Amino acid sequence: MFSHPDFKELTVKAVQAAREAGAFIRSYQGWEIEVLHKEGGHTYASQVVTEVDRKAQDLILNQLEPTCVTHDLALLTEESEDDRSRFEKDFFWCIDPLDGTLPFTRNEAGYSVSIGLVARDGSPQIGVVYDPVHDILWQGTRGQGVQRNGIPWGMSSPANELTFTYDRSFESHPQRLRVLQALESYACSMGLKGLRAIHYGGAVINACHALERAPGCHFKFAKPQEGGGSLWDYAATACLFEEAGAVVSDVHGSALDLNRKDSTFMNHRGALYATDPALAERIRVILGQNGKNV
Repeated sequence: MFSHPDFKELTVKAVQAAREAGAFIRSYQGWEIEVLHKEGGHTYASQVVTEVDRKAQDLILNQLEPTCVTHDLALLTEESEDDRSRFEKDFFWCIDPLDGTLPFTRNEAGYSVSIGLVARDGSPQIGVVYDPVHDILWQGTRGQGVQRNGIPWGMSSPANELTFTYDRSFESHPQRLRVLQALESYACSMGLKGLRAIHYGGAVINACHALERAPGCHFKFAKPQEGGGSLWDYAATACLFEEAGAVVSDVHGSALDLNRKDSTFMNHRGALYATDPALAERIRVILGQNGKNV
């Protein structure tokens, strides 16, 4: 097992890698980007990739691959094949060099660099997220809390409305209207002005956006089709939420399976992020109405 000084050293490396990759990505803002495709899930978002994704990954690996040798770590990245070494090593890097490729290709905010370190049991140990558009970097290390741009950070006093961040797939979901109405009703029952539903960007930035706007939430429905985000979409933000004292789980209330053995997709049990336990429990009730997850 690593000691906390080791985690601190690895966090510094992850921060350096995220900033370097983010600066590279930012240099392409306003450019016309060639959109490529890859084998993926059933959603368009899971199939889109650009050359920028791949070059950003190379920059990250230049920083982190040496740590795999010195600390005997495995590596899982969005743009490389899963070699399954994550089941053999005590810890593995879990990297998305450019989460939110769709908003990036449209020159919109909502994309980020995401780097997590996950233990073999699936528990998040380090989480680093960099938003190149707004130059914001969140970092969390197991037992060390969260920092925002290098300054210790905690959730602010609750706002007067409930924030719900969602992605492209939610807009066409058959339960969209029912869920929005249920969240609005919950917000009013808590004495809030109402619900602020925001279609913002990729899963990583959506989670961070919710964390910064307590009471806030972000979730993905469980579904049988492959998709629903992948391990690298949740590894870093799961650490940030845990270290901030917020709630992260699957839609049934169990810990996220961040080292899933049969797939890298997270569709099987969904994902739920909430800034407080009461909100998380209410979302689980909403998603589980009629005796099933919808």
